[in-house]
Amino acid sequence: MKIYGDAISGNCLKVKWTADTVGHPYSWVPIDIMKGETRTPAYLAKFPQGQVPAVEFEDGRTLGQSNAIIRFLARGSKLLPEDGFAQAKVDEWLFWEQYSHEPYVAVCRFHMKYLGKAKAEREVWRVERGEGALNYIEHQLDGRDWLAGASFTIADVAVVAYTRLADEGGFNLDERPRTRKWIARCESSLRIH
Repeated sequence: MKIYGDAISGNCLKVKWTADTVGHPYSWVPIDIMKGETRTPAYLAKFPQGQVPAVEFEDGRTLGQSNAIIRFLARGSKLLPEDGFAQAKVDEWLFWEQYSHEPYVAVCRFHMKYLGKAKAEREVWRVERGEGALNYIEHQLDGRDWLAGASFTIADVAVVAYTRLADEGGFNLDERPRTRKWIARCESSLRIH
């Protein structure tokens, strides 16, 4: 399997971390999104969505969208429960992450870290929604160690990717102690620092 990704992207790192955790061999194909490498005719011919991450399997099939990829890779592993309802709870987090977290926390990070905007230049509505997403995580971790059940799953992988870097988008995790402890547990489980 080949993972086409940009190492600055939390969405790409989710795929790498999942493949590493489940022991799925891969080669990493670096794609620089800042240089427009997802917009070349060759890339678009293979991946028409023009995004990273994307994977190409040994048989030539391709798959895009980080959460679809990690869900596929996690099948039959400890990262995805066997029970149907438990899987649906994981999916609930995957969908929430892409709709209610990533567009706010990750985009603020991108604007500040990669476009060089100041914290004061962030869009107020985006900041409010990002703060709301981070508060939701903090609340959901009350009395539990993991997001979608009693063990570490791809729900945690998906949500931690940008949460752990929230400070780079101007968000303060100091007043969210449960979230900080959860990030440390996730990083330990993924062996990242």
